[in-house]
Amino acid sequence: MEKTFYIETFGCQMNAHDSEKVVGTLLHEGFAQVEAPDQANYIFFNTCSIRDKAEQKVFNRLQHFKNSGKGKILAVIGCVAQQEGEKIFDRAPHVSLVAGSASYTKLPEMLVQLEAGNRRVTGLSLETDQTFDTPFTSRDNPYRGWITIIEGCDKSCAYCVVPFTRGPERSRTSASVIEEASRLAGLGYSEIQLLGQNVNSYRDPSPAGWDFATLLDQVGRVAGIRRVRFTTSHPRDFVKPIVDAIEANPNLCNHVHLPVQSGSSRVLEAMQRLYTREEYMDRIEWMRGARRPIAITSDIIVGFPGETEKDLEATLDLLDEVKYDSIFSFKYSRRPNTAALALGDQISEEEKTRRIVIVQERQRAIQMRQNAELLGEVEELLVEGRYESTGQWVGRTTRNRNLTFSSSASDLLGTYVNVRVTRSGPNALMGELVN
Repeated sequence: MEKTFYIETFGCQMNAHDSEKVVGTLLHEGFAQVEAPDQANYIFFNTCSIRDKAEQKVFNRLQHFKNSGKGKILAVIGCVAQQEGEKIFDRAPHVSLVAGSASYTKLPEMLVQLEAGNRRVTGLSLETDQTFDTPFTSRDNPYRGWITIIEGCDKSCAYCVVPFTRGPERSRTSASVIEEASRLAGLGYSEIQLLGQNVNSYRDPSPAGWDFATLLDQVGRVAGIRRVRFTTSHPRDFVKPIVDAIEANPNLCNHVHLPVQSGSSRVLEAMQRLYTREEYMDRIEWMRGARRPIAITSDIIVGFPGETEKDLEATLDLLDEVKYDSIFSFKYSRRPNTAALALGDQISEEEKTRRIVIVQERQRAIQMRQNAELLGEVEELLVEGRYESTGQWVGRTTRNRNLTFSSSASDLLGTYVNVRVTRSGPNALMGELVN
């Protein structure tokens, strides 16, 4: 019987890259990837547990396959698998494999157990000092390559499950990162994105002893690499040399995603974020003082237990002060194994909804003004897609903005072009090709 698989991915870029590793391993083991679950013998759900909504979506998908998945092998991998463990078998008895991300290097061994008829296979140990790199990775994007440089998290943010689902911080050697970047460049990739739960917490375990700023700069000097991005940063470990590297090396994209979560120092302390609003603003000032204009994006959580109207106003005031280029905003979600579960003064779902709308409306107005300031500017884009319905192309600027433009060219995918901004909206820019 042909071994076919379908994989569905939930969550962040780390999860998306993990799926690339799983796919690469499965293809090497002789499996064939298919585009629909009804064509597959094996169905993998690569899961996210950062919010309750994402977790419930996975279990809803599993419920769908309770009857329609007969004869198929269902696997739950990733963060929900690590968080829930063997309880998933009780909740969804039709699941045969439950494995966290630390076990992906052992996926071939687990496949052997499944093929032998074992219908309760697990890979849940976090007892490792290794990162989760697999020998084989299938790349979904032909122009941009993700490279995981650090796994896990040593912080203990009160709302976050990552330390429980990903384990402690473990960094790759700088030599292995440079080797992978060079290999990708040789395959034609021109943009690299360095990944980690706390990417700037990177510490080279080899004798070279590079810190993140040094690694970032050196990846930007690999022959053939034209752009380097990174995500996600923790403000506690975001240091001035990172900004200095962006200033000095034009191959480093001038965009930083620096999650703040709240504009209130009181809430930040309750969240156990390890910095104050004032310390966060010091990092913003480093970037605002740079010779290159650095786009800054962030994450905001509303409705954390005990958050008052005054705390909400502090967050709104922070938005006005920083003028983020964009934000991701979330309602606080209670997660297992986190310190925030023990906090009183939980805020109702209705109130959290009211607050997030206020935050999003304030940020939308800021983005309208920020994007309007780019009218007339010429931006270099890496062209990443085409809207067949309109015939327009879309790409991203070094400052991580999407820009749409028209061209009669037959194939611009993967090329770099210059586009003059002619129209702007809160979430996107439109322009015309500059010859």
